[in-house]
Amino acid sequence: MDDDENLKNKLNEEFKKDDNYKFKQIRTEEIDVALKDIPALIIVNEDTISEKATEVCHKIRNNDDNSITPVIVVTSEYEREHKLEILKAAATYYIKNPLDYEYLYYTITNIINLLYINRKVSPLTNLPGNVQIQAEMKKRLLKKQFFVMLYIDLDNFKAYNDVYGFSNGDEIIKFTARTISRNVHSKCEDNNFVGHIGGDDFIAIVEDEDYERI
Repeated sequence: MDDDENLKNKLNEEFKKDDNYKFKQIRTEEIDVALKDIPALIIVNEDTISEKATEVCHKIRNNDDNSITPVIVVTSEYEREHKLEILKAAATYYIKNPLDYEYLYYTITNIINLLYINRKVSPLTNLPGNVQIQAEMKKRLLKKQFFVMLYIDLDNFKAYNDVYGFSNGDEIIKFTARTISRNVHSKCEDNNFVGHIGGDDFIAIVEDEDYERI
């Protein structure tokens, strides 16, 4: 988010050898429209926009589809209190101007890599939940991508819990999550996705036409 094109142009130059990254300039007044696209990452250049970075961060976090979208705030404000205000507004990173573009490059790539890794983590409490599932579906529909959505649940799970207890039930959920993740990601499809709706209900979104095998 930047009312000046310089940052966008510089980033596109830095990432010109990597086709997976594309940066778009969004002006202050365009933020609501931009959030509908559910960007993978948002960079707010506080020095050029007409609103405070804290206000922008609040707008982003109050948008259901972008409540967990990473936000980097770039600013010339060096005061500790200002930095804390921005972080309290749920910005992910705070980077000072003038920019070290090599530092920014690795910050961006590390964030995106972490997001990719987290999508594959399969312990019970760390699979993406309903907010992420809805955002993932909406993003694919907006891009008109081909995908298959699998709804997976366990038969008679409540009866199992009643007999063997919730602790053993949690172990079954963890085992189920690992099994689904292992099968969905077995072909190393980068865009395959596994989410945990809750209880014994799971969602898998796959690009592979061989969904019956999964």
